[in-house]
Amino acid sequence: MNCVFCKIINGDISSYTIYEDDIVKVFLDSNPMSPGHMLIIPKKHFVNLDDIDIKTLTHINKIAKKMHTLLKDKLNIDGMTIIQNNGDVQEVKHYHMHLKPYYNENKDNMLEEVYKKLIES
Repeated sequence: MNCVFCKIINGDISSYTIYEDDIVKVFLDSNPMSPGHMLIIPKKHFVNLDDIDIKTLTHINKIAKKMHTLLKDKLNIDGMTIIQNNGDVQEVKHYHMHLKPYYNENKDNMLEEVYKKLIES
């Protein structure tokens, strides 16, 4: 399979991984729309909302809630947009959810700097 997200899951492509369990992997978007922009992807390949099972979808939403808390605590976000594309607007044909932080003031952090803030204990 020539899926970039499957390659990230398999470790063939590196990522700034924020969270991982048996079902999902969460990592920073390599071309972020804002500092802390992350993706939640299931480890099993699902194309879009039409073929993902409800158990995996529910787990993704639980993790989105945890990541929202992490973004608030570590990056002091002022809001967050959740984006999930399907069909022709879906760039990578592997189900994924974008968590895009919003800030009242313009933030211009480097990807590595944001990653370090999110993973520090």
